[in-house]
Amino acid sequence: MKGGIVGVLCSALLLAVEAACAPNSDAITKVPGFKPNKWVARTWEGNNYACKCHPGDYCWPKQNHWNNLNRTVGGNLRVNLPPGAPCYNTFQGPLGTVNTYDAAKCAAVTAGFPNEQFQIELPTAGLWTYFTNDTCRPTADPTGSCTLGYYPVLYITAKTVAHIQAGINFARNNNLRLVIRNTGHDFLGRSVGWGSLVINTHSFKSISTTNNWNGPGYNGPAITVGAGVQAFEALARLNSLSPPQIMVTGECATVGVAGGLVQGGGHGPLTNFYGFLADTAVQFKVITADGKIQTANANTNSDLFWALKGGGPAAFAVITEATYKTFVDTPSAGINLDINPATNSDPALYWEAVRKFHSYSTHFVDNGLYVYYEIGPVPNTLHVHPIVGVNKTLAQLQAVVQPLFDDLDALGVGYTTSSETYGTFYDLYNAMFEIEMAGNSALTGGWTIGRQDVINNHTAIIDAFQTVMNAGSFIVGHMWSAGHGLPQSEWAKSAINPRFRNVVDKLITIVPVSGDAPLAAKAEAQNRLTNIVDGSLRAAAPNGASYINEADPFQPDWQNAFWGTNYQRLLQIRRKYDPEGVFYAVSTPGTERWEQIETGTRLCVKL
Repeated sequence: MKGGIVGVLCSALLLAVEAACAPNSDAITKVPGFKPNKWVARTWEGNNYACKCHPGDYCWPKQNHWNNLNRTVGGNLRVNLPPGAPCYNTFQGPLGTVNTYDAAKCAAVTAGFPNEQFQIELPTAGLWTYFTNDTCRPTADPTGSCTLGYYPVLYITAKTVAHIQAGINFARNNNLRLVIRNTGHDFLGRSVGWGSLVINTHSFKSISTTNNWNGPGYNGPAITVGAGVQAFEALARLNSLSPPQIMVTGECATVGVAGGLVQGGGHGPLTNFYGFLADTAVQFKVITADGKIQTANANTNSDLFWALKGGGPAAFAVITEATYKTFVDTPSAGINLDINPATNSDPALYWEAVRKFHSYSTHFVDNGLYVYYEIGPVPNTLHVHPIVGVNKTLAQLQAVVQPLFDDLDALGVGYTTSSETYGTFYDLYNAMFEIEMAGNSALTGGWTIGRQDVINNHTAIIDAFQTVMNAGSFIVGHMWSAGHGLPQSEWAKSAINPRFRNVVDKLITIVPVSGDAPLAAKAEAQNRLTNIVDGSLRAAAPNGASYINEADPFQPDWQNAFWGTNYQRLLQIRRKYDPEGVFYAVSTPGTERWEQIETGTRLCVKL
């Protein structure tokens, strides 16, 4: 019978707990296909599972083990508190009931919560909160309940490569759920995880550049960045050179450039010219699941090098340093376009305008343009900010876009537009791309539209757009072609799904839903995203694919959607470099047997 001090410790989820805390958890010492010998037996919805070790389990490390780890990482191991904890009188978590209210800190986190950079600087925050379970948001009511939700239990603020090694080794030896986090700029919940240990790599801010990087497969200008470097930092350094240089990054300047971005591929405004960020990578320094420091390039660990270039985030190794090709920056121009209820009140005319706009997707990318646009969330709104002409004068850009304006004028649809020219793409990047917000809760999906889909099935595509909007979702679009400027001989050198080379538009779909919504409401939202919102896009664009960093991880046949014919090779590489299942991110190569059971908490292998 559980009671007394043992019961108190169990309810508090203290770090050091005895086996008595988990009387219903049996030990499993062997799971076919995996090396760890510390597993927890669980049964969920009629199925048997072997689970990683979580707080309260017999195999959760004792206090002295955590103390030893803390010494090894220079005192940088911390128990985690959710960002909103200072707004509550108490926090119920790993240290029991802790008094946490601090008016000044609450005001700071409330003001900063929508700010991406504010959240990035927090050690374990997820910029979009759905997968945290939203159990401790900033509030004006300090008497409310604040619990850990699906935030990690502990984190290491890694300051050296040795700290990362120590964290990986500790997680592997104790079969703990491990999360690698730089910025937390993630839609799929991969920067958080119930019962997990986080290694935060954001302090790795080294940047170096060279005009003559000479290594396997490449000789030319390059930038080498540490794991914590963000796009705005790398681009600013490159812009300071003479002549100014650029590199492929995402359109969002706060995204890190040496972690999940490149491992997912990394698309952005320069993709028309140079492909994905992954296509420009020339070398990685990494730590593999065995805790060893490795170099990966075209000659050394070439299979790992290939897999790290688009084969899936948090799947093969922890990147501590990445080297990328850089390119001379050029004058650029941009155009903005808006259609909204203030300029047009006729829904039928609005959708005809959307059809005209989107019909130019192949024309735009064939002329080297990048187009970022939003359909919704306000009904009858098309927000195109911006249409980018890299290495184009404004007159050249306007000549490409003018047929669209002619069609809109012929329709009689109202719109507003503006344009500007810049001395460099870097200047345009800072001026025209809008700041994104953090702190929202939603499910994210997405699909891409192939060239042949636009040519053969465009009416169905726009019908699918209307289905998306009618289902309570909205669309963020990115028109680019990853096969436009990159020579075809380079395409297979990264693990990117080959179908991406014929894509002309990459869509993100968003279904707003609260992280603390009832389970039935969450299930309904997930079904709506998978089968109605994204299902309509998959049906209308069968030549498309899905981009792992901005997609529904629970879509059918995700292996083919994310990696196509590259999947089996990636699976073999995963088994080679992580046979013990140290790393995990949902719907990445080799995770077919893994599930988060018990309402999205325990990470387990299905037996």
